[in-house]
Amino acid sequence: MSENVYRIRPAGRHLLTIGRDLIQDSYAAIVELVKNAYDADSESVEIHFKATEKPSENISGNPEKRIEITVRDYGHGMSQDTVINKWMVPSTPDKLERRTSPDGRIMQGRKGIGRYAASMLGSTLLLETVSKDLEKTTVLVNWHDFETSKYLDDVEILVETHLTDEHSGTTLTIEGGEEYYKEWNEKQFNDLNFELKKLISPMQNLMDKAVDQKDKEFDIYLKISGFEGIEDIEETITPYPIFDLFDYKISGKIHANGKGTLTYAVQKARNTVEEVISFNLGDPTGCGDLIFDIRVYDRDKESIEQLIHRGLKDDNGNYVGKLQARKILDKSNGIGVYRNGFRIRPLGDPEFDWLKLNEQRVQNPSLKIGSNQVIGYVLIESEEKSDLIEKSARDGLRNNNAYQQLQKITNKVIKELEIRRFSFRRKAGLSKPALKVEKELNRILSFDNLKQTVHKKLIAGGMNEKSAEEVIELISKEEEEKSQTVEEIRQAIATYQGQATLGKIMNVVLHEGRRPLNYFRNEVPRIDRFIRKYKETNDFEHIETIESIAHNTVSNAKTFSDLFLRLDPLAMGKRPAKRQLSIENEISNCFAIFRQQMEDKGIKFEINGDAIIEAWQQDIAAIFTNLIENSIFWLSEKNTDIKEIMVNIITNENSLSYIDFRDTGPGIEPNLIEDNLIFEPQFSTKPGGTGIGLAIAGEAADRNGLKLTALESTTGAYFRLSTKGDENE
Repeated sequence: MSENVYRIRPAGRHLLTIGRDLIQDSYAAIVELVKNAYDADSESVEIHFKATEKPSENISGNPEKRIEITVRDYGHGMSQDTVINKWMVPSTPDKLERRTSPDGRIMQGRKGIGRYAASMLGSTLLLETVSKDLEKTTVLVNWHDFETSKYLDDVEILVETHLTDEHSGTTLTIEGGEEYYKEWNEKQFNDLNFELKKLISPMQNLMDKAVDQKDKEFDIYLKISGFEGIEDIEETITPYPIFDLFDYKISGKIHANGKGTLTYAVQKARNTVEEVISFNLGDPTGCGDLIFDIRVYDRDKESIEQLIHRGLKDDNGNYVGKLQARKILDKSNGIGVYRNGFRIRPLGDPEFDWLKLNEQRVQNPSLKIGSNQVIGYVLIESEEKSDLIEKSARDGLRNNNAYQQLQKITNKVIKELEIRRFSFRRKAGLSKPALKVEKELNRILSFDNLKQTVHKKLIAGGMNEKSAEEVIELISKEEEEKSQTVEEIRQAIATYQGQATLGKIMNVVLHEGRRPLNYFRNEVPRIDRFIRKYKETNDFEHIETIESIAHNTVSNAKTFSDLFLRLDPLAMGKRPAKRQLSIENEISNCFAIFRQQMEDKGIKFEINGDAIIEAWQQDIAAIFTNLIENSIFWLSEKNTDIKEIMVNIITNENSLSYIDFRDTGPGIEPNLIEDNLIFEPQFSTKPGGTGIGLAIAGEAADRNGLKLTALESTTGAYFRLSTKGDENE
């Protein structure tokens, strides 16, 4: 070797770094050892935490508390050669290269470091492994040796091998002193139990149908004994029973090409029928095949009671109380991501809201679900097929494009459930109905039933007709006074709705105004500079430059002025009276607001026909601004080949009959049209949508004696604005 060539030598504590320092916590360390048992084709793994004592060597004479952790499997074990050349080699690519176990299981370990997680749990590790050839190999590792050795290869480890008649398998015995004993208390053991319950999905591993079901069986046994103040435990780990007691469920498979089938089910009512949903992302997933099973639980008092009655029981078979039911939901909620049957932590932990469900629910609580309402499973393919890469520290998936796609697609699947849940709860009267302002104001105004009832009561009570009419007249006067107040409220609400619509399209306002504003900022200051140059040189070219800037300033000022003129109906503070309007002109002004945005996205529009109607200009602007804004969003979101918005104004003897508004976007699901959900306040199928746009448009139509409805269409969204009585034309 050349005297200028050197080799990198890992320090002695390198093993502790990749084990103790990289692994997230003690639970993750246990999970790594469980996965190794699975990779060994064992049908089960036994985990035993045992508290022991050792006579004290200090002056107090109190015995030292110690811990012994045993992890035993009954798999194929390891030969001496495997122990020396693979188990004792950090970051070995053995499992990565093999990918599957001898019995066909897909390997959980890929990094070659999981076994060193044992250094988190104790100070020594005893490995006892028996191969299929009945060769027993024993290795004793003292982690302190690695702390004190300068280089990794300075540590000497004794390996002993002999023949035996014992059953094949591997036993790891981890021992530690008081500092390791203190790491485990009742809460820690409860948390470990929780982690193990969520480790294995109750769903079958549908990603690999070539594997026989018997090969997939894998049981986890947990035993805890001898710990002070903690009851001894010996149990088989099973998932929480709450999984099958859902209120709503959506499940199914989406293939790598972005197409798939989902099934929606409800358990809150009897005789409900499952709904099959065709899913088409429009593009490949970017993260391989995906299998979903997402279950949602309502958390109001009545729903919790229903959950218990469906069969939520404790470990002793007794029905739990409402408080305990809520605690189980609090502990077991979350949408986990599973690969080859095992969860990737921390995805699915209650406090790790990787899909931002709570953030979305704050914006729209009636429609959106929170993370504490959902228990779900997403099964993903191997890293080679999905590009979903686990972090070396076992703390989730790398935040690459595939992971972002996984988040996006999972949220789209959840949205399919949210839409149907919203509809079910509205129909079943399980949610507080949204306040529809125009309808409620009309109800407040109606005194007819009251007057009829009072009149009958008075006559029946012996009052003469004249006196009864005088009483009714008093009610009529009160009705008239109230009508004036209600009308003032109606006008104020109309103003607020117009301003809310303006707020919704503020991004358009900024986009349209940015170009002239930038011109003013950059070009107008140049005028002073060229004036000074002209004074210094008397060169007429400087005057021509000033003239050009001034001309363009006028042009950009007109752009600003036109923009504010088009926005004025939405922004006005005081609401003027109704007036005669050219409907074609008003719709054209609404399209003009979005002119630049539509040009940038390649969206064309056409308006056919015209009619004069008497209406509030602000309301007509609110109707069509919201319709156009929706169409632009969906035409851009789905990236359709033909991007057009068509408006046809139909008249009958020179009077408006109806206006058809259509686009070439993805359209509206028939069930949403049938349920009339799209006009419900707070309902929206847009990501992050507030659900106020179409609700405002519908109420603006009502105020003007018009009716806005959605019609079924196979070629895009289809709305009709009709005069009352002509809506079914």
